Amino acid sequence: MAYVGTTTNFKPKSRLFRFYGGILFTLAIAAIGTVASNLPILDRIGAMLTSILIAVVYGNVFGYPESIHTGIQFSGHKILRFAIILYGFKLNIDVVINQGGLLLVHDILSILVAISITVLLGKLFKGEKMLTLLLGIGTGVCGAAAIAAVSPVVNADDEDTALGAGIIALVGTVFAIGYALIRPILPISPVQFGIWSGISLHEIAHVAAAAATAGPNALEIGLLAKLGRVFLLIPLSMILSLWTRRNKKQGEAKRAPFPWFLIGFLAASIIGTYFHIPKIILKEISDVIGPFLLAAAMVGLGLHVNVSRLRNRALRPLLAMLIASIVLSVFSYATLWF
Repeated sequence: MAYVGTTTNFKPKSRLFRFYGGILFTLAIAAIGTVASNLPILDRIGAMLTSILIAVVYGNVFGYPESIHTGIQFSGHKILRFAIILYGFKLNIDVVINQGGLLLVHDILSILVAISITVLLGKLFKGEKMLTLLLGIGTGVCGAAAIAAVSPVVNADDEDTALGAGIIALVGTVFAIGYALIRPILPISPVQFGIWSGISLHEIAHVAAAAATAGPNALEIGLLAKLGRVFLLIPLSMILSLWTRRNKKQGEAKRAPFPWFLIGFLAASIIGTYFHIPKIILKEISDVIGPFLLAAAMVGLGLHVNVSRLRNRALRPLLAMLIASIVLSVFSYATLWF
């Protein structure tokens, strides 16, 4: 009897350790990544990519920490969805609808070009379909946040999600620096440069970094253009949900994986837009808490990445995404006069 009692008392503690230990582990790596991202070079790639890199190195050097798997999985899936909901506070729906009408047309074209070119090139290069699709969506919409948002909708695995987020953050950073370097020689106004940045660069941070070099007006219009692409994440996710359901193999569950967390994303956008919440609180949620939780979630996914498989899995989708990003830049630049 004593032995049974000891075993029974031990199991709950073990379950608690696997759960809370895993969550704390991902939060700790995200905290280290956030601090490290202030260092030279790392400040160019940001806290999330730095956190993913730390997680990938840890997983491949020390192995996946199975003893805290439950909590890591919770971070990679549940906290991920909560972070996307908080991301909604970045989106001012009223501004997008009332001031960004024409920009939305550019945004729709950008998304269509990015996804279609990436997927077509992925097929041509015989790259992995899911990773290629995620990179196309990240390129067209809003980088790692878009990849994180659509991954549950299209049933992407953890490794694809982490790889996609890491690649998009790194490539987007390179493009943002490139935009800033070539701006002085381009025959366009600061406002046009801001629009170009907003409708073609990968993430909000990339748009802000590039457009700010052309002044406050360029930054304002650039962020407005980018918010339009974030806004379009909602209908795109619904379309992908229906597409996933239609393409389910015979014998699989027919129910579509409805992205309920995007309802939370929309609710957060509505609250941030129409409710009188102090700007300092909104900024803290959207610029500090949200990105930190997203970094922790990506740590949970990054621990699954096997470096030895990267060359076989990521090279061709990366090449497709790079070419698509260049095509998108050229295409969106040409549309500035229409």
